[in-house]
Amino acid sequence: MAAHLSARGRLRALLVVQVASRIGNVVTTVSVPFVVLARGGSATDVGITAFMATVPIVLGGPFGGALVERIGFVRSSIASDVVSGVTLLAMPVLAWTVGLPFWALLALVFVSGLFDMPGESARRVLLPGLATSAGVSLERAVGLFEASTRLSVLVGAPVGGVLVAVLGPLPALACTALAFGAAAIVTGLFVRAADAPTTDAPTGDAAAAAASAPPSHGYWRDLAEGFRFCVRDPFFRLVIALVLVTNLLDAARSTTLLPLYADERLGGAQALGFVTGTFGGAAFLGSLLFGYVAHRVPRRLTFVLCFVLAGGPSLLAPALGLGLPWMLGASALSGLAAGALNPILGAVELERIPEHMRARVFGLLGAGSYAGIPLGGLLAGLAAEGVGVSATFGVVVAIYTVVTLAPLTGGAWRLMERRAPGGAAPDGPTGGSADDAQAGSGDGETQPGGHDAGPGERVLSA
Repeated sequence: MAAHLSARGRLRALLVVQVASRIGNVVTTVSVPFVVLARGGSATDVGITAFMATVPIVLGGPFGGALVERIGFVRSSIASDVVSGVTLLAMPVLAWTVGLPFWALLALVFVSGLFDMPGESARRVLLPGLATSAGVSLERAVGLFEASTRLSVLVGAPVGGVLVAVLGPLPALACTALAFGAAAIVTGLFVRAADAPTTDAPTGDAAAAAASAPPSHGYWRDLAEGFRFCVRDPFFRLVIALVLVTNLLDAARSTTLLPLYADERLGGAQALGFVTGTFGGAAFLGSLLFGYVAHRVPRRLTFVLCFVLAGGPSLLAPALGLGLPWMLGASALSGLAAGALNPILGAVELERIPEHMRARVFGLLGAGSYAGIPLGGLLAGLAAEGVGVSATFGVVVAIYTVVTLAPLTGGAWRLMERRAPGGAAPDGPTGGSADDAQAGSGDGETQPGGHDAGPGERVLSA
């Protein structure tokens, strides 16, 4: 059936799949903490659950990326959604029949997240080829993809909050399985024609690397090749370090601190859904609007300004102990700014990564940037019990603001700017450094010449 869709129809189908799958993830994020709290769990238990939910993202990224390249991008996306749906459905089924002990909940949460990153990487690899066929520019396509991701937060967070408030957390998880099932069905019916991406070749050295497209030498060698590429690229080293810290702080906020703050100050899950949904809605608008102006603004300065605003207001409001109206206003401002982050990072990634390595490199970049996420939720739970929720928010906002100013220091951060016609970034290195010489050899392991993953979501997530 996919063969009868237009190029734009196939691109729209991919975006629909991203929305449905991400809605499932968002409702899960809202529901699971309240499953723990409903069982009489403590803030530390919520943090442990958040830890178990995010560890598989770090594991699935590096090991799943190379696997995705072998089993196919469409099949990987379908399998990811099926596994997530089945494991989430198992939670209420077990609770309503034989019982759901805490260790079983943790195990199901772990398995549910294990294939999220490979599925996300598969959809991102499909994106450039579908965009090219549809006549959509790279930056606008990435903006649309990120807007679809943000739309899922806009829809999923309020829906999750309402489901938890009206039905309870376990029935909410049962409903969530339907979203993953819908994503798998749409992928199987309408995205099959895009199983093998046909993209614009990356520019500069990436073009040479993509043109050679060496055959696979085995799973572990391919994985090592992708790892060497990430390590040797000076820009990606900086991006991973930055987003690792900000994703850790975002995880502390979203998986532990915000649910606890909502429970203590805002009235529970429904308020949490509204706050998260407001952020997601504003981020959706930000991504959508930024896609139309992205090619007209400087990337680095825009990235820094938006990154600072993406964290500051939404973290400062709970640090000051403010109520729901202030939380909604701060979330709207932060979300609007956050909408520009992943489109910038995503466009740079697709420019710098050779086509034949994208799935594994997306997975590795995502794993690196997500490595701090498991600790974020756990440390936030411990800190909240020790010094209080609002005080922990105060520490988080201070660290977040300082770290997100790092790209202003220059250096390899200049490589995120668009390439001049000659192939170099307008204000970046001109090819004289040792790093550039080594990274530009075009052997498929090196810098060719690039998001959020971030949560941040590849993918680097902010």
